[in-house]
Amino acid sequence: MSVSLLGSRSTRLFILLTAFFVGNAVVAEFVGVKIFALEETLGLPPFGWNLFGQQGSLNFTAGVLIWPIVFILTDVINEYFGRRGVRLISYAAIGMISYGFLFAYASIHLAPADFWVTVNAERGVPDMQAAYSNVFGQGLWTIGGSITAFFVGQVIDVNVFHYIRKATGERWIWLRATASTAVSQLIDSFVVLYIAFVLGPQQWPISLFLAVGTVNYCYKMVAAVGLSPLLYLSRRWIESFLGPAEAARLKAEAAA
Repeated sequence: MSVSLLGSRSTRLFILLTAFFVGNAVVAEFVGVKIFALEETLGLPPFGWNLFGQQGSLNFTAGVLIWPIVFILTDVINEYFGRRGVRLISYAAIGMISYGFLFAYASIHLAPADFWVTVNAERGVPDMQAAYSNVFGQGLWTIGGSITAFFVGQVIDVNVFHYIRKATGERWIWLRATASTAVSQLIDSFVVLYIAFVLGPQQWPISLFLAVGTVNYCYKMVAAVGLSPLLYLSRRWIESFLGPAEAARLKAEAAA
């Protein structure tokens, strides 16, 4: 890459957004193995939802803390770099997630050092190899479901975003961002659960699948709406960084 190309503010912006997007997506996948209790974390009494004949509390994967940021980044990149930009970063994220899981599985099968297996026995971890395998050895059904849902959700998000943009022009960025997220995450929330837990070895009943999917979707939408101010802050910073003329040029090309 030539120095002149790196000197372009739009190129540097795309590299920065891509790095942050891919980094967030990979981290979300790996921390997502932990399930946390939202009410207990916030010091609140159990919510106790009752849907489709199923009951439960607000338990989510730790990845939901990061995915809303990925949604915001998708809309920002969509706004300035269009469909091609979102497709490129999505392919990059899927590639790096797959790359990360490949080496996680390879590392699990390395023979552990004898001292390392029991190094934390006094801290309540009698077998570090087993703990390591449980944390990083997510099932193939879960990985496949997550990657498929992520890709399908991104494709839907970018198309809904541009459909609304054509109808509204530069107005109401909150509308196209929220609506595209609402549709894409409706698909994402259910696809990953269906592949991982209905088709997979756990064989969830449909009622449980619908209940958990609905709770997850509602959380994602609340988080997405709550983070909407970040979209405007990001846009303001980008307009300042690029300058009005360059920002207008990118948005015009993205909308074409």
